[in-house]
Amino acid sequence: MQDIRNIAIIAHVDHGKTTLVDKMMLAGHLFRNDQTNGELVLDNNDLERERGITILSKNVSINYKGTKINIIDTPGHADFGGEVERVLNMADGCILLVDAFEGPMPQTRFVLQKALQIGLKPVVVVNKVDKPNCRPEEVYEMVFDLMFSLNATEDQLDFPVIYGSAKNNWMSTDWKTPTENLVPLLDAIIEHIPAPKQLEGTPQMLITSLDYSAYTGRIAVGRVHRGTLKEGMNITLAKRDGSLIKSKIKELHTFEGLGRKKTNAVSSGDICAVVGVEGFEIGDTICDFENPEPLPPSPLTNRP
Repeated sequence: MQDIRNIAIIAHVDHGKTTLVDKMMLAGHLFRNDQTNGELVLDNNDLERERGITILSKNVSINYKGTKINIIDTPGHADFGGEVERVLNMADGCILLVDAFEGPMPQTRFVLQKALQIGLKPVVVVNKVDKPNCRPEEVYEMVFDLMFSLNATEDQLDFPVIYGSAKNNWMSTDWKTPTENLVPLLDAIIEHIPAPKQLEGTPQMLITSLDYSAYTGRIAVGRVHRGTLKEGMNITLAKRDGSLIKSKIKELHTFEGLGRKKTNAVSSGDICAVVGVEGFEIGDTICDFENPEPLPPSPLTNRP
């Protein structure tokens, strides 16, 4: 079973989230030379491009030292409350990205609070420490005070802090000592964010977002909560209203780089896209054909 880390990124609109993910992708050597044209990879919704905010959550994945890191983008706004909870539920930890001058902003408070309630382990990244007038130590204190006020556990308050400049492609455990790369951040993710729990049994996957393809139509995206999903498997779609629909998985994809890769099986803990299930909505569960056990659509209640 591949070693996996599922992390959500929480950040204020312009604190450098897209740049950070771009640089993490580069660090995972996913960009071939012809792709290094400085494009923003995460915000690909037109409305987002206009406003520079992230609404629909995207999944990208990098491979680092043999570990697959699934990076889950979170909506940065309280307006998307239900979506925030479902998206965070796919993660086991989070990166809180804050500007070294501005510190944590009110908009990130809502998402951070949800992440802490669910029990996610935070890694704090203080970004833009290369800017004049930055105050990384004060910002660290502000983040600690914010987490304390949001009732973080002792374990959550014992968070690692990484300082750096995503734009200049470096991260370090000491802001006065720049490095040449993002290795300190990637190492912190592997070390401090727990691997997903392996839950054996009949398959369950809560549908947390959807993708669309002109060829296959709507595609259900989520994290396999328990068991294993397989290509060609008969399943039951358990709707939020309690109804059950028999269906079949035509194709399974996992996330790799910016795209998806076809696979024949996905086990609990990994995030995947399911092709062929008709009539689903976000919050429905893909479950066992014979003995369907739906997951609660409210994610705060179904952590392992």
